[in-house]
Amino acid sequence: PMAKQSEWPAKMLAVIKTGNTAAAIAQIKVAPSVKDLRQLQAALDKAQLKGRWRDVDIAIEENMALLAAPRLHRSP
Repeated sequence: PMAKQSEWPAKMLAVIKTGNTAAAIAQIKVAPSVKDLRQLQAALDKAQLKGRWRDVDIAIEENMALLAAPRLHRSP
């Protein structure tokens, strides 16, 4: 069966669209997984919002790198 798509990216997109980037970035920093961050990136792309909030794009990229790093194990 197909993996259920997380609701997280959609929720984050909604927060970002309100312009509350501080809240969005705080959530991005505790993102569940790299996959969720990738989906959020794709959603921003699709909505043609990538690059509109540079700090959000940077937070997504930095946290993808952190989550991808094997040394970083975040407790659930």
